[in-house]
Amino acid sequence: MNTQTHRLFSRRNFIRTGLIGALSSYGYAYWIEPDRLSVTRQDILLPHLPKSLDGLIIAQLTDFHYQPDSQEELISEAVKITNAANADIIALTGDYITHTTGVFAPLMELLGKLRAKHGIYGVMGNHDGWYGSVSYFKKGFRETGLEFLVNQGTSIKINGENVYITGTDSIWSGTVDSPACYRGHSGEPVIALVHEPDVFDSLRQNHRVDLQLSGHTHGGQCRVPLVGYAPVKVRYGENYIHGEYQKDDSRIFVSRGLGTVGHRVRFACAPEVAILTLRSGRS
Repeated sequence: MNTQTHRLFSRRNFIRTGLIGALSSYGYAYWIEPDRLSVTRQDILLPHLPKSLDGLIIAQLTDFHYQPDSQEELISEAVKITNAANADIIALTGDYITHTTGVFAPLMELLGKLRAKHGIYGVMGNHDGWYGSVSYFKKGFRETGLEFLVNQGTSIKINGENVYITGTDSIWSGTVDSPACYRGHSGEPVIALVHEPDVFDSLRQNHRVDLQLSGHTHGGQCRVPLVGYAPVKVRYGENYIHGEYQKDDSRIFVSRGLGTVGHRVRFACAPEVAILTLRSGRS
């Protein structure tokens, strides 16, 4: 075989190998990973959390983008895992739907099976606000026996200490009214539920935020393996992509969520149930 022929075959083999690899990766990203539910168990240190609240467990589910024909098993498993965690609080941080409210009722049938010691709280996502109203989602939550917080907060007592749970509207499809979120707050630790993570920067500048829980980014939905780089970012989800971040005495945790938007693909970014254990920074 002469040199020119050898180069031709080498080039063809390279192209063929690359094409097979690309197709295999896409097949995995489409058919397998969107259904491979993962569980993140993480301790989060909050500097000003009272000692009596050390060990408080919060479970977070987010970005369902529910599709009854393909996600019922995934969501049912997420509910089962969440209930097994025996959480004190469950946070549902938005995007229950993608384009239609018609899937919301069957999703709530599944989420109605969730159990938590001190309450289950939901907030709006941007897709929810684009295709439905606050009153629609609030009604669905209340009929299921769950709380829905939109620019409002509530104080609950756990182990003799007050904890303030506040939830914003979606900043993309609605209006975040942070003073309204803190109406009634009297200095107790704050768990803020906010769909879009980048709200963290403005919220913490003006109010106490011990921990913000967000979704919205899907963790990037497709990430570069090993390095974890997310090449595609979304509006209001550019600064905090996935996992825990710290700013002074405030913390934010961003979950990868459960569903997908656009192409039904996930790569190196599996759907996630987050089980977070709060740790006190006080001795």
